[in-house]
Amino acid sequence: MKKHNTGLYIVLISVHGLIRGRNLELGRDADTGGQTKYVVELARALGEHDLVDKVDLITRRLVDDSVSDDYAQHYEKLSSKARIVRIDCGENAYIPKEQLWDCLDNFADSTLEHLRHQPDLPAVIHSHYADAGYVGTRLAHLLGIPLVHTGHSLGRSKRRQLFAAGFKSQTIEARYNMTTRIEAEETVLGVADRVITSTWQEILEQYSAYDQYQPERMRVVPPGTDLHQFFPPDGMETKGDIAKEIFRFLHDPEKPIILAISRPDPRKNILKLITAYGESDKLREMANLVIIAGNRDDISEMEEDAQNVLQDILLCIDQFDLYGKVAYPKHHKPAEVPVIYRLAAACNGVFVNPALTEPFGLTLIEAAACGLPIVATEDGGPKDIIDNCSNGYLIDPLDSEDIAQKLISAITDRKKWLEFADNGLDGVRKNYSWQAHAEKFLEILQPVVTGAEAAPAFQGKRRKQLHHDRAMFSDLDQNLLGDAAALEKFVKILQANRKCVLFGIATGRRLDSAIQAMKKHRIPMPNVLITGLGTEIHYNPDLVKDVSWELHIDYLWNPRIIRRVLKGLPGLELQAKTEQGRFKISYYINPEISPDVSEINRLLHKEGQAANVVLSFGQFLDVIPVRASKGLALRWVAENHDIPLDRILAAGGSGADEDMMRGNMLAVVVGNRHHEELSELVHAEEIFFSTRPYAGGIVEAIEFYDFFDTCEVQES
Repeated sequence: MKKHNTGLYIVLISVHGLIRGRNLELGRDADTGGQTKYVVELARALGEHDLVDKVDLITRRLVDDSVSDDYAQHYEKLSSKARIVRIDCGENAYIPKEQLWDCLDNFADSTLEHLRHQPDLPAVIHSHYADAGYVGTRLAHLLGIPLVHTGHSLGRSKRRQLFAAGFKSQTIEARYNMTTRIEAEETVLGVADRVITSTWQEILEQYSAYDQYQPERMRVVPPGTDLHQFFPPDGMETKGDIAKEIFRFLHDPEKPIILAISRPDPRKNILKLITAYGESDKLREMANLVIIAGNRDDISEMEEDAQNVLQDILLCIDQFDLYGKVAYPKHHKPAEVPVIYRLAAACNGVFVNPALTEPFGLTLIEAAACGLPIVATEDGGPKDIIDNCSNGYLIDPLDSEDIAQKLISAITDRKKWLEFADNGLDGVRKNYSWQAHAEKFLEILQPVVTGAEAAPAFQGKRRKQLHHDRAMFSDLDQNLLGDAAALEKFVKILQANRKCVLFGIATGRRLDSAIQAMKKHRIPMPNVLITGLGTEIHYNPDLVKDVSWELHIDYLWNPRIIRRVLKGLPGLELQAKTEQGRFKISYYINPEISPDVSEINRLLHKEGQAANVVLSFGQFLDVIPVRASKGLALRWVAENHDIPLDRILAAGGSGADEDMMRGNMLAVVVGNRHHEELSELVHAEEIFFSTRPYAGGIVEAIEFYDFFDTCEVQES
């Protein structure tokens, strides 16, 4: 077979889901989401480029009464140079992607047969997701042509999310074929000439978990935005129903709009935005706040996280008396989202994304395409967007004052506002339109296709298991903070062994407070964050909450009765509302006049309440569910990640850490320990008491236990 002389023949492979050129059934199920839209739009955009002669988007053919006859057609034209090609996959029925693995060899053979009947050999194969990566790897080897891959989502990240949702290892394997998926991903990462991602964060935080991690082969190409849908104000934005719905909340709808659009998810940090707005007299005077947080009919019927966020939003609005200044409509249609952006742009407003972390930031691009300046979290993809577009400010999402000040600057400086708006429009056209996406994709492709830039050789050292070999958990304040030089040494040791160790922090702090402290002291984000004395567990890189843990610890928890029992006891004073949690009641304690812990427990038991009462640093007393503690949360994580307890190093220094160090773990009590609270541990022969304080004590324990010397997955 010969190659085209006039232009490229590009083959895209996307096996699962329902793919057609019109009326995409987005959201029908887990397999028909953003990836299906992406591959269709990419095929069209490539087909419009002068360097491309032909594009085939190859997917599986379906002959199934449960889906449209469209998916049974062998060919569907997208444009003069692009088409969808549907290949039989050994199973006619529409089945989930997790059940397709046994069919993929048939699909690969049939696709090879199709390609051999084409007049020309493809210049490149671009596979999408792990299943297509498996097929693409086979075809690239057999045809001797380059392979480019886009993961869209990764098995190792998905596995962490499933753990957080309460799935056990056996269930994950049986339902999702996770081992097969991850092995396919490892293989394609070892073979692909180029891997395309949306952000650098994907490369650094997600792909780096793989043995075949080769960042030198990876390139960032942000997804495209439909500029026919997202465009600057045209005067019609105030005419529709959504404008009326928003304006009915506001006393003065002529003021600039501060616009936030996100899911009602705690990680989106909407409450901090409202607090920043509520605390700033100047911001309240000069602008309205509009919050689009999904659609709802009855908050009480929503999922618990969404319900809590929305209830907190309403309480915060009431706390600062923001009625007439904040709009929070219950419903909006997908087609109205661009109109909402234009509504904010037309009144010289600003778009804000205050998320704790934002992997990409599609809403920021959509806002910029509508001529709206942006203010966005400094954590994640927004850095790339503002670097490329120069259309706004980055903020510390945990700093209310910083959020307010950047919003004020964006709105009050009219010259800067116009500059940001123009820059955003230009930046989106150059970097984030589908035409720009196709252009950059082809720039990356050209040297691979011509052989001018060969993929660097790589021999990855395969790990013996899918997960971390061991784990290390530490308190934050008593252990890692206090000695900057020792912390720096600890961080270097940790970074050198991140392939080997699952790193966790277990703290009494709230999630936002813990993140703020880690940022300030440059502590790498852990794989696991146990906060609120073990009442919350979050997994990185996306701070996914372990909802199954919350269900588990809710057993016999009745905070109303506990507060009543402890009310009025001498030496006990409730801490501020910000220190309280759904599963944590926090007091200041004066041990000289208060009942001791055993007496407090007796009073609770008398009322039929079983709880964990934790005394720490001699001045804080916390009551948490009987199933919750740092040690119990640690064991929960260890079980879900299949890490034996005798391969876990736990470091602590106060009474709150005691059960984290008892048992079969390797344990270290740092030199600056609270002696009285940990006095009972002195006689435990299996616990190491370091001579050095803070992080230096943990380094000493690593040396004492030879903790990393037997690591089975160290870097080659």
